[in-house]
Amino acid sequence: MKKSILHFAYAVMLMFYTCITASCQEKNTVALELPAIADSDIIVTHVGYTAAYDTVRHIPRWVAYELTHEELRGNVPRQGNDCWMQDSNITYSQADSKDYRHSGWSRGHMAPAADMKWSEQAMRESFLLTNICPQDSTLNGNSWERTERLGRRLARRYGKVWIVCGPVFYDNRFGTIGNNKVAVPDAFFKAFLVNREGQYAAIGFIMYNTPEMQELKASSMSVDEVETATGLDLFPALPDDIEEDVESNIESRWGGI
Repeated sequence: MKKSILHFAYAVMLMFYTCITASCQEKNTVALELPAIADSDIIVTHVGYTAAYDTVRHIPRWVAYELTHEELRGNVPRQGNDCWMQDSNITYSQADSKDYRHSGWSRGHMAPAADMKWSEQAMRESFLLTNICPQDSTLNGNSWERTERLGRRLARRYGKVWIVCGPVFYDNRFGTIGNNKVAVPDAFFKAFLVNREGQYAAIGFIMYNTPEMQELKASSMSVDEVETATGLDLFPALPDDIEEDVESNIESRWGGI
């Protein structure tokens, strides 16, 4: 199983590169992982990630970060599950760890703790509730974790990967949990962007917030499709022509994956 997933991850980026010339430059060296920021967004920036906090749903609207090969060499241990904290950067009403207790939902990291082993502060801040969503525990430990492992493989192979992820809402069929009425997402999205010698490639995933096994291949899609589902503008720091190419419908280019 691990071998087949590894082959899929490599095939994604090796076989289906969007052809973009090496003259492409990152626009004003803006962090490529950041989605377009709306005027109403409450942005919190930490050592390891940036998040837009949703003051109505009490979860992040999105979480974005860059992961490098060098960072994967870190050995900071994961914190215990008693380390969930509110974010002191947020002056609005927040979720509380108590909202999750006995709710039937796990505290799901968006920027995973396993990607923050390069810094004690980054590890600690990954447990802030501005990085957490109510997530099915089976999804959290299985299918969603596969997307996290994919990100680490891409960082090792290409030196760095830009990652953005977060909740997806359709009809909010799971409602809310806790006294703070923390909204439970219907699904989660993740998008990866890599660059190799001036060539960019991106891929998106959406996985439902349910315990059924969801394969990477079946959950993959173009970034455009993720944007349609979320209403977000992803990777806007890329030059417009390159962004359009990278984010367009990739199914035909990907041999029907």
